[in-house]
Amino acid sequence: MSRLAPLAWTTLAWNLAVILWGAFVRATGSGAGCGAHWPLCNGEVVPRAAEAATLIEFTHRATSGVALVLVFALAIRVFRNRPRGHAARRAATASVVLILTEALVGAGLVLFELVAENESVARALFMAVHLVNTFLLLAALTLTARFADEPEPGGAAPGDRPRNDQPAGPGWTITATLLALILVGTSGAVAALGDTLYPAESLRAGLAQDLSPTASVLVRLRVLHPVLALLGALAVWAATARALRTTPSERARRWAWTAAGLTLAQVGAGVLNVALLAPVWMQLLHLLLADLLWIALVLLASHARGAEAPVPASARAAAA
Repeated sequence: MSRLAPLAWTTLAWNLAVILWGAFVRATGSGAGCGAHWPLCNGEVVPRAAEAATLIEFTHRATSGVALVLVFALAIRVFRNRPRGHAARRAATASVVLILTEALVGAGLVLFELVAENESVARALFMAVHLVNTFLLLAALTLTARFADEPEPGGAAPGDRPRNDQPAGPGWTITATLLALILVGTSGAVAALGDTLYPAESLRAGLAQDLSPTASVLVRLRVLHPVLALLGALAVWAATARALRTTPSERARRWAWTAAGLTLAQVGAGVLNVALLAPVWMQLLHLLLADLLWIALVLLASHARGAEAPVPASARAAAA
């Protein structure tokens, strides 16, 4: 393994931690901890106030800044060490663009005051856009890490080399499943916002909130997430089952099993999240499993596609 791959996986892991801390900011109502100031915090580079909300929000901004530096450092290393046309270069470029848009969306939430107790539809839309951008950023970073250790501009990794006893890979089904997960994720972002702004005292009270015609649109939309999540889980299981039957890639098969297991864990976490009335720690675990599932499916799609592509002669020689 080259030195590129550890940096790429570390950057991905750091961004995962930043995403979870961002969810902690939202779940604790700390989004206004730095006021309507960005990038400064309450008009200061380093805030002197000791309020918990300020410390939580400032920590998120500081760790986000480190994430930005890591992504740029990774892109520079990739461009210095991989030739023109290499897949890692394309993924690293996408990572830079997406980390910048991630920062812009975060800034918009603060500058437009779509934080803390704000319950507008605009905030829900921003949250949905934020979730989509986050998923795409994780995908770009995952692919950067996946391709970083491959010297060839394209083609399959040794673990993806075709086996003659297997037909062609799963193709479009995994792509469709990834799109379905984006829809599930956006509904989850809205549901989490509803849980934060309108916490229920009991399951019965929560169901009454969901079905009330006078409830906020954020609450009434909350009931859609479990339905979409169940359909998404079925789609993942169908796609992974097909991948296990058809993909010629050994690595893809391992990621298919991983995705199937993570989906089962995610369904269980979702049920527990509802039963426990969405405590903060459970919301973070639920989000972590969603992100890990997304990463597993991205890797499944990448390795399955690599197995279908022609393998360069140099890669075949290295794998022999």
